[in-house]
Amino acid sequence: MLSRAAVAMSGLLVLACLGGCGEQPGSGRVTLLPAAAQDGAGLPSAPPTPPSGPTGPSGTPHLAAPPSEAPPVRPSGSPPVRPSGSPPMSSPMTPPGKPALVSSLTEAAATGEALPVTGPPRFFVAANLPAARFPEGSKEAVITPVPPSVHDAGTGRFIAAVPLPPGVESSWKLGAAAPDNRTFLFSGTSPAGTRFFRVRLGDDGRPGAPELVPDTGARVPGVVPALALSHDGSRFAFADLVPGGSVVSVVEVATGRRRDWHAGDALVTGLSWAPDGRSLAVVSSPQGLGVLDLTSPATDLFAATRPLRPASGVPPMTSVAYTPDGDALVYAVGHAVERIPADGGVPALLAKPEPPKGASLAMRFDVDGTGRHLLFTHAWRMHRLDLRDGTTSSVRIDRGDLPRGSVSPDAAW
Repeated sequence: MLSRAAVAMSGLLVLACLGGCGEQPGSGRVTLLPAAAQDGAGLPSAPPTPPSGPTGPSGTPHLAAPPSEAPPVRPSGSPPVRPSGSPPMSSPMTPPGKPALVSSLTEAAATGEALPVTGPPRFFVAANLPAARFPEGSKEAVITPVPPSVHDAGTGRFIAAVPLPPGVESSWKLGAAAPDNRTFLFSGTSPAGTRFFRVRLGDDGRPGAPELVPDTGARVPGVVPALALSHDGSRFAFADLVPGGSVVSVVEVATGRRRDWHAGDALVTGLSWAPDGRSLAVVSSPQGLGVLDLTSPATDLFAATRPLRPASGVPPMTSVAYTPDGDALVYAVGHAVERIPADGGVPALLAKPEPPKGASLAMRFDVDGTGRHLLFTHAWRMHRLDLRDGTTSSVRIDRGDLPRGSVSPDAAW
């Protein structure tokens, strides 16, 4: 069992960084630029003028680690990235003693055939932290495992709990989706650190048997502030905080082979695979948004990353998603959703939902395979933003018989 102080501190850290956008019951509209309707196969075209208002962050809040291990994170303070077209992004000052990097995966790119888009999302998956409860008069917490769950995308109705593979004790907050709305990857807690497993859904939304990613012996401490699944479902990328700095890793699902890039003491909060599987969009603080070349031999993340959108000031930049054609990236600066060409250019404002009462500074989101529907969660509600016409809707996330997690879940579709 854990002490009340340890659980409280862990919960505060999670709420500070992994919490989603605020609750907005019912339906409504948001400011959307441009207003012209599209056919839903992609996102609106970017107007030629830059957005007004604040840009990205100079830093983001600390992330929560499992109570057993919480590596220190130095407050960000290094210079922002150079404008697009300049030399590679500069890595911030690295603490003494770089982490040992894993290089068992010789081909990081995911170049298999992309899983087919099945239309507007029918399902979403929710992932949470283990639940902590204090018995009356006790200073020690009782920890209850919480599995991921599958829900109806239109109503929030609980469909099924996702089974945990042997050795995985509970969900650990994040899930990632392939474009088919049927293939998902989750992180989970285990005595050896974080483990990952893939699950495929049937047409009725019922999950099949979990596929545990083989353990290659390279320990993942368990912070994992960002997770992304490739379009062909063969590889995933995650970020982690380790002694000696941050690491971004690409892992082959079938073998567990892995390749790491050292990110200094940057805080990586968003990852997204390009449709061709050869690049990875990276959001980090204090650098901003860039594109990692997965074919580069460099082991320094920022030596292999081309900058696109520098971070400067608040609100923070957190999530990112490629458009289905790979020509642009969609990301959030606070609650403003912006788009920028993947080869560089002027950012354009797509939508700016009104932050509801209680909203956090950052919007952690996921975009479906059509590129039209953006999902985010807050206070046990799933919020849906249509990037074509600006409409929003919100449904309560039905937990079924599952124990309530420590915080509101994150979701993916």
